[in-house]
Amino acid sequence: MRKLQTNELGRLTEEEAKATTKNNVIVVLDNVRSLQNVGSVFRTADAFLIQELWLAGITGVPPNRDIHKSALGSENTVDWKYMTNDELKTQLGLLQRDGWKVVAVEQIDSSISLENFQPQKTDKYCLILGNEVNGVSEELLPLCDHALEIPQWGTKHSFNISVATGIVLWEVVKKMRENK
Repeated sequence: MRKLQTNELGRLTEEEAKATTKNNVIVVLDNVRSLQNVGSVFRTADAFLIQELWLAGITGVPPNRDIHKSALGSENTVDWKYMTNDELKTQLGLLQRDGWKVVAVEQIDSSISLENFQPQKTDKYCLILGNEVNGVSEELLPLCDHALEIPQWGTKHSFNISVATGIVLWEVVKKMRENK
């Protein structure tokens, strides 16, 4: 057993990453406070080739030293945009009119447990992840088609926003690609 060298990993160049066909997933960060969490989500978004990352409300944006510290340059390979909370509401409605499924990652009375969620390969998903303290904004929940909940068995029943993003993207993208 040996560790692979960087040149053995099959990494895309920045140009190749930008030109590659992306998975039909948009991730929304709804009022995420921690710039390092934002950077970590950029890195995860790059790893799963998501279509776009939307940064909304008080969520910080590149260029920023603290975002770059955990993004490690992925802020240059992931398409992203910033929008206000009101702009986000409008954009979610436009996505739905274009056939996107808007999905909150939140613990609510009607959430679907992540392992039971069956994304279809031909569908497009917009996943909303919320603030570290309050989760997805109350005013966004009625705009969502579904909510996903990550099963948890310990005492806290919460994940760091960047960890939750990684878990959800792994499961959703994996299932979408398996269905191809």
